[in-house]
Amino acid sequence: MNMVIFETEDWEREVFKDLNANHDVRFRPDRLTKENAGEHANAEVVSTFIYSDLDRTVLEQMPDLKMIATRSTGFDHIDLDYCREHNVLIANVPEYGECTVAEHVFALLLALSHKVIQAVDRTRRGDFSPQGLQGFDLIGRTMGVVGTGSIGRCVIRIARGFGMNVIAFDVKPDEELTRSEGFSYADMNDLLSRSDVITLHVPANPKTHHLISHEQFEKMKNGAVLINTSRGTVVDVQALVRALSEGKVAAAGLDVLPEEPTIREEAELLRSVFRKGYDLETLLADHILLRLRNVIITPHSAFNTREAVERLLTTTRENITAFARGEPQNIVG
Repeated sequence: MNMVIFETEDWEREVFKDLNANHDVRFRPDRLTKENAGEHANAEVVSTFIYSDLDRTVLEQMPDLKMIATRSTGFDHIDLDYCREHNVLIANVPEYGECTVAEHVFALLLALSHKVIQAVDRTRRGDFSPQGLQGFDLIGRTMGVVGTGSIGRCVIRIARGFGMNVIAFDVKPDEELTRSEGFSYADMNDLLSRSDVITLHVPANPKTHHLISHEQFEKMKNGAVLINTSRGTVVDVQALVRALSEGKVAAAGLDVLPEEPTIREEAELLRSVFRKGYDLETLLADHILLRLRNVIITPHSAFNTREAVERLLTTTRENITAFARGEPQNIVG
């Protein structure tokens, strides 16, 4: 089979080398885009990470495509309707870095609670004054966990280790989990009003689009901290900017933004902003958040440890191998 694996570094290609024995495998370091999709019109299998936008304009240039092996758990970057219409299977990696992402939640939270970024910047300038660097303890605080899937469960365990009280919301509560992990479920409004820290762990889909917006910020405790390592569209960033400016939200730690692919490609934006119809108000809000002192933003890197990426690559290779032998696994969509 003809296979193209995009967005790969040299060391990552070693994981896929066994595929070369029975298949024509090509590697690309760049993203799959509508500009380069036509070069791979005969591809039967493609593998990408989340930075490739596999919309109809891309996929229709690959008429032989039979399978997409996304190197991610989420698959909101893939045109599901097109794949259904053309019998293109999508395989994901259900779990590979749940505790990795959970650790990143606390990296963001501790950086905010102890004002680590400001402290490091100050001492690098030779200023060792503690003025303005007073933070807050996590012990005894209440953390609200929205989504108790595999990542949310790891977050709960870590939070309990810090001595935090934990409440959670999920559309499918797991009462057995409450007994084993020592937390309780609450409805969404109750969680928003009681939590000192709110962390989001839900997929991107129409039901979770702007799950946290003006109405939800109004219901939050004054001075709450928001952490989002899920997907950028889960939070209405314009509403977040307003909540930060009014002091309703004291700080935010974000690993994702709704227009993050566009921010990475500013040159492309300048060339084609009117042609592509980007949400300019959301882009502006993204840029405001990037510059606020009480906001920490990382570049969608919560998953990015060596161990997690190796698990991701290995499962993706297994997904491709299973499909090639007629036994597809981890199929979604």
